[in-house]
Order: sequence, then structure tokens, then C-alpha cells
Amino acid sequence: MSNEYILETRGLTKEFKGFVAVQGVDLQVRRGDIHALIGPNGAGKTTFFNLLTKFLPPTRGTIHYRGVDITRDKPAQTARRGIVRSFQISAVFPHMTVLENVRAALQRGLGTSFHFWKPEASLHQLHERALQLLADVDLQEFAQELTVNLPYGRKRALELATTMALEPDLMLLDEPTQGMGHEDVHRVTQLIKKVSTGRTILMVEHNMSVVSSIANRITVLQRGAVIADGPYAEVARNPQVIEAYMGSAAAAAGELQGAH
Repeated sequence: MSNEYILETRGLTKEFKGFVAVQGVDLQVRRGDIHALIGPNGAGKTTFFNLLTKFLPPTRGTIHYRGVDITRDKPAQTARRGIVRSFQISAVFPHMTVLENVRAALQRGLGTSFHFWKPEASLHQLHERALQLLADVDLQEFAQELTVNLPYGRKRALELATTMALEPDLMLLDEPTQGMGHEDVHRVTQLIKKVSTGRTILMVEHNMSVVSSIANRITVLQRGAVIADGPYAEVARNPQVIEAYMGSAAAAAGELQGAH
């Protein structure tokens, strides 16, 4: 296992009663990269993420993180190692304030539920760190706002802050811009780029303009198998990718190339 890579999968496979959802995937995620996992619907991207976070056991293959075989880890063990997944399903408490959500995540990260028995003053350090995280995702002015009142794109920014509160080395972002308007997509894309400093990001993302603008490397899945891996410009020219992505070479070429 190379020190260059923070995460490697070898022959990772998941079968469901004869249906192969993930098929022999070899993936290498380089430390410090934003690595995008793309592919048409049904390509196996979410199943692959579920394997990485241990919500599903693999049928075959191995997962190595920082050179250690974590294939048989439980989900909580994986999170403690520094692999944290965010997005797709909202991970915030709607009737707490924005600041309270981040403080709750910080307490969870410390594994210190006993903090609830301590005087409020002892939480001051968490308070300061929570405010810093909100500043990192441009939410400081919303600190006292109830989360339920936040616009959709700002909720996603809050999810990013609560993920960062757990101090992950590897962030798994699941469709971070799904369902957003253009302005929110741009804001969240820039936030992902900003918070990637000093950490590694593996993201599933449908929006090709997002992928082309921030991903260092792209892996393309089709029917559970890797059909291409490399920088965006190289992957976007791959005829197999163009065909898989749209089912029509001409239309796909327009979407993939047009993302620039």
C-alpha cells in the first residue's frame, strides 16, 4: 500500500442475490485530492459509498485506509478512523439553531456525552470552535437562526460545517449540490474547494460543471464497474464514458465537454 494514497479498494464487489451492484472496483484516492465518483443512475455509486462506510459488507475485495485493512470495520470504527460521510440525507436538527447544530456535532466528535452534565461555561471552547466552523462556510450571520428557516443551499453549507466538526481526514460527500439552483451550486462548490485544504474529499456528484471545476481526479462507474479513471479532460474524451453517460454519444459529448 502506497503512502501516496489515503484510501484504496481492491476488487471491491457487492452482490445482491445474483445482481452485481459493485463489480471488482479498484480505486485509489490520493491524499489531499478532491476525487469525484461519477456515472449514470444505477451505476453503483451509492452502494460503493455504503461499502466504504460499512453500512453494507462487501461480497469480495478489500478496503485499505492509511495502509490499514478496514474491510471488516463496523461503521462507528470507520468514523473514528477519520472517514465521515455527509449530504444527500439532511444530517441536521431542524429545530435547533445553526450554532447549536455545530456544537452538537463537536460534542459528538469528542465522544463526550457527559458534557451535558457540565456547566455551560465549560462549553465555551466548543462555542468558539463552532463559530469558527460557521465562518469557514460563510454562515456566521445565521448562527442564531433556527435551522428549519435556512434556505436549502445554506442547509447544505451547515451540513458541511457539522461534517468538518468531526475533523475528518477523508470526507465522503454524497451528491452535495443535488436539488440546488445555480447560485447555491456555485456557493457550495466554492465552499467544498475551500474546506478541502488539508483534507481529502471523495464525492459522488452528477453536476459535470462542479466536477470539472474542482475535481483533481475522476472515476467513472457503469453497471458497478470502473470504465475510466483520470483527470477530467482525459475522462471527458473517453468514448466509453460518453456512451455510458448519455446513451447517445453526441448528446453526452455536449454535456461532458460543455461542463468546461
